[in-house]
Amino acid sequence: MTEVIVHPTAKFIKAGAILAAIVVLGVEIAYLTQWRHNEALTWVPIVAPLVLLWPAERLLRRRFTKAVFTADHRLRYEVGITSKATRNIQLYKVQDVRVDQRLAQRLWKVGDLSIETAGEASRLTIHNVDDPQALADDIMTRAQNGSTGT
Repeated sequence: MTEVIVHPTAKFIKAGAILAAIVVLGVEIAYLTQWRHNEALTWVPIVAPLVLLWPAERLLRRRFTKAVFTADHRLRYEVGITSKATRNIQLYKVQDVRVDQRLAQRLWKVGDLSIETAGEASRLTIHNVDDPQALADDIMTRAQNGSTGT
């Protein structure tokens, strides 16, 4: 099997960026048409674009979060921008893969994937992945193939 790299979905980030852009545009238009002559609001056109930092931060966090399913039946989960945490799991130790979807996630066809392994008290949860059920099925297939030595 080939290596598969999974990042959290960008759908929510895109929606947030569109919403932030609409807010900035609305504030800028309101400033130009209504508030321009108010001396107390001269900071508004300068500060309003800072709203766009929120989706930019989310995009950076997404860029530095990934799960890699390797050809040698391992899962490597990496997260972090300035400091990095990596967790390695042998797929043959996977006992349970669970998909959780809240209403908004179901509407966007994303979900949270929880992977539980043998010999560990904790579970690994990957939040907001696209098509989580197909990914869960793929993980179980890889886990079964890894345990049979194929």
